[in-house]
Amino acid sequence: MTQDFPTGSYRYIPAVFQYSSGVAALPDYEIERVRFDTLVPLAEGFARIADYIRAAGRPLTAFCACELRSPAVVDEAGFRRFNEHYVKTLAEWGLFDGTNNPVARSNVCPDVAPPAEPSFYAFSFTRPKPDSTPTFVIAGGAEARDGAGSYPERIARYREVGPEAIRDKAKATVGSMERRLAAFGHTWQDTTVAQIYSVCDFYPAVTDELVKRGAARSGLTWHFARPPVVDLDFEMDCRRVAREIVI
Repeated sequence: MTQDFPTGSYRYIPAVFQYSSGVAALPDYEIERVRFDTLVPLAEGFARIADYIRAAGRPLTAFCACELRSPAVVDEAGFRRFNEHYVKTLAEWGLFDGTNNPVARSNVCPDVAPPAEPSFYAFSFTRPKPDSTPTFVIAGGAEARDGAGSYPERIARYREVGPEAIRDKAKATVGSMERRLAAFGHTWQDTTVAQIYSVCDFYPAVTDELVKRGAARSGLTWHFARPPVVDLDFEMDCRRVAREIVI
């Protein structure tokens, strides 16, 4: 089930207050992804993103997805505190109404040379393009099933990192990506990029859970980083965009 966000020219998969599970441009619009050449701290990043979107002649509500880098993993309480701070700017931009948040997000923690504070790695926004082909961004998801319950209750193979456990974690995560793609009527064959975030050896999962299922259609981009919440070990996101730039 998806919902339209007309003021942003995209639709989204409702999820939790801090982010949606994915976004897709509405007809005659496309999603553009912009990556910062170096990480930009959160407040400065929001300011630079606002300037970029406005310079493109778009409203701030066109902001539809972002990729964050954080200093270290946190527990559930710490994750919520960060999210409550993060959504304040989205509310100011007319994106978050206190309950619904259409903006997709990935937020991971580099294991080597992490940033000193939460920072932006990349962002995406919509812009007009008549007769455009579909573009979308699927939010980051790890090996925790959706729904109620604490992370320990929802994490696949909780606190296990052996080859079979990592394979099961990858299988759970890939399944989540496929469900999100299906919500927009897409499959792995429609993606242009798939990204993996883990510091574990996930090679045992590559053939059966990634390549054979189509997730490696355009190759796999591996970031040596951890999911943001303690005890998560494997995260993915994916997208289809025709325009990507580095600033």
